[in-house]
Amino acid sequence: MRLSSLFSKFLLLCFSLGVISILVATFAFVAAYPQLPPVTALTNYQPKLPLRIYSREGVLIGEFGQEYREFIGISSVPELLKNAIIAAEDEHFLEHHGIDFFGIGRAAIANLSARGARQGASTITMQVARNFFLSSEKTFTRKFNEALLAIKIERNLTKNQILELYINQIYLGQRAFGFAVASKIYFGKPLSQASLAEISMLAGLPKAPSKYNPVVNLKRAKQRQTYVLNRMFGLSFISDKELEVAKTAKLELSSARLNPSRHAEFFVEMVRRALTEQYGKEAYTRGLNVHTTLSVKHQEAGFQALKKGLEAHDQREGYRGSIATIGMPAKIDDEALEELLHDLEKVEDLTPAVVIDITQSTIEAYTKGVGLITLSDKGTQFGSLDLLVGSESVSPLEKGDLIYVRKNKIGFWLLSQLPAAEGAVVSIDSDTGAIHALVGGYNFYRNKFNHVTQAKRQPGSSFKPFIYSAALERGFTPGTIIDDAPFEIDESQTGFQPWDPQNYGGEFAGPINLRYALAKSKNLVAIRILQAITPNYARSFLSRFGFNPKHHPPYLTMALGAGSTTPLEMARGYAVFANGGYLVEPHFITRIEDIEGNPLFKRKSRKIKTTSDRVINARNVFTMNSLLQGVIQNGTGIRAKSLGRKDLAGKTGTTNDNIDAWFAGFQRRIVAITWVGKDQPEPLGDKETGSKAALPIWIDYMKVALKEIPKERPPTPPEGIRSVLIDPTTGLPTDNDGVLEYFYDENAPSKNSGILF
Repeated sequence: MRLSSLFSKFLLLCFSLGVISILVATFAFVAAYPQLPPVTALTNYQPKLPLRIYSREGVLIGEFGQEYREFIGISSVPELLKNAIIAAEDEHFLEHHGIDFFGIGRAAIANLSARGARQGASTITMQVARNFFLSSEKTFTRKFNEALLAIKIERNLTKNQILELYINQIYLGQRAFGFAVASKIYFGKPLSQASLAEISMLAGLPKAPSKYNPVVNLKRAKQRQTYVLNRMFGLSFISDKELEVAKTAKLELSSARLNPSRHAEFFVEMVRRALTEQYGKEAYTRGLNVHTTLSVKHQEAGFQALKKGLEAHDQREGYRGSIATIGMPAKIDDEALEELLHDLEKVEDLTPAVVIDITQSTIEAYTKGVGLITLSDKGTQFGSLDLLVGSESVSPLEKGDLIYVRKNKIGFWLLSQLPAAEGAVVSIDSDTGAIHALVGGYNFYRNKFNHVTQAKRQPGSSFKPFIYSAALERGFTPGTIIDDAPFEIDESQTGFQPWDPQNYGGEFAGPINLRYALAKSKNLVAIRILQAITPNYARSFLSRFGFNPKHHPPYLTMALGAGSTTPLEMARGYAVFANGGYLVEPHFITRIEDIEGNPLFKRKSRKIKTTSDRVINARNVFTMNSLLQGVIQNGTGIRAKSLGRKDLAGKTGTTNDNIDAWFAGFQRRIVAITWVGKDQPEPLGDKETGSKAALPIWIDYMKVALKEIPKERPPTPPEGIRSVLIDPTTGLPTDNDGVLEYFYDENAPSKNSGILF
């Protein structure tokens, strides 16, 4: 009886505690439920979508935001992904009403045995509640509120709505929120194209994105993927054959997550700045889609041309030595060597390495992320220097030196180094000013200074065409004879001190015509022309080409490009010659759309063929085009003849001591400017002129750019232009053995009109 009485009392106590627990839970529910936040935040869900920037072809070239997102409607979600998520996270999702009581019981037992909250039993609905309204701390209070919110959500939303929120909101590592963007970041493809192997790996991420991130730890990610696949098989979502194929499938992680910009980082940064100036911080969250003028094909051509040109210049200037020398660890193994190289990043195709050994025939090096490599034959040469230990020489390299190496096209490793010089490439549509390509330097992550828009440099002789254009309006002609002879200029005409200008190479040709002088870039002739038309007149004329006169002091040094300008300003100026005499405004955004595709901005297409837009007349344009084509056919730009076209025009530019090298050139429809120089101005090297350092870059870019542009026929001389057969040595008309030259009607020569300036 006594045991029976005790048992009865125990049952009564349990019953009482149960009743009390139910009453407490009911009271808590009744008290807490009305205080829960409204679920309108879910029904009116507006995800923070990043700013996306597209090329003119519609290719994504830039993305900015604290969170990478891409919203996808539930109807577009692959069934495999839905099943994978349910299998991995909440197998009773379709049956429960927000809380999985079986899961809670299992978690409670585990937590009691661990004497604390160690294991959760969150349903998909509870995870949605936590992600939108609560913190992730593991406390009973948070868990209770999470459960109540899950019930409230289930009462207000359908299962499809809840799953859609989960699929778009959940964090999956790599700054990716939602499965749509995660598929692109990890595998470089939309969800619709993802395989079962890829989907199952994505579905394994929500549990612990940092732990199961395949980029960080592929082995651990594969283990989690296997778990998801086994759960899918256990719930009959996939067959045994599908299970085995997915488990053994090789996963190719995408490199797009590292650099979606297609070598357009400088351009993309320009767009980002413009958008943040307009929209502030909202630019990163409103899901704006920005469509630009940039052509991926042109951009890649410009980038590769600049890279090749700067590396070729670096080869000519020789090897500067190792980055640094470090002490080798006592134990040389992969882990120790990787640690030595930890702070050195790969730059373009240049990979950091540490020298392990040098012999008479090879250099052994450990390369970051690759392992041991051997440099031999041409791989040990840089320019004219061989870095091996020769019989009569000592290698400038030694064990422990940090170096850069790269692979050539056939897979051999070569010694390399970061170029000492910087450069720029920019091209614009001559009719509209739309920027087709903009490469602001060798590597954006090495140096974010945009040399296209920010580098104010002396343009050297590439500035002469603007002086010559002004001279045509003051009576000069292509046949005018000017004396290419030395003379000294006092300080009143230079603005600083007496000046004894020289031609490149120190040679003087004597009396020559204006056409020949421009083709051969004769400095003394340009100075005499400026002296004749006056610096003040030329300076005021510059504004027609969009130049700010403040940056070009009115002294005779202006004839040699002693002012300052940027490559983009030069492109705008040369576009006037290319398009028939009209000033255009360089631009890079065509339209901006909101998340739903509604236009927020659209650039108006503007016709520039009106008389009021013209800044130089048709006769001037025709004559300058003829002169600048002569630079390529017979002058300092002759390398460009390799392009096999006669509709190209341009001008080289080299400043004193070869500090800046330029080529500015155009075809009727496109203008391209290339520049090479060092950020801290110093000589580029012996004979590193515009023709040698900058023009090859222009040629390599134009090889690609001109493929889509048909050759132009020679233009018809406009009204007011007269062609005359002249003797090029006197500038006077002749009846035989002369050359055909073009003149303004009022300036055409007669038998006795030869003038020597």
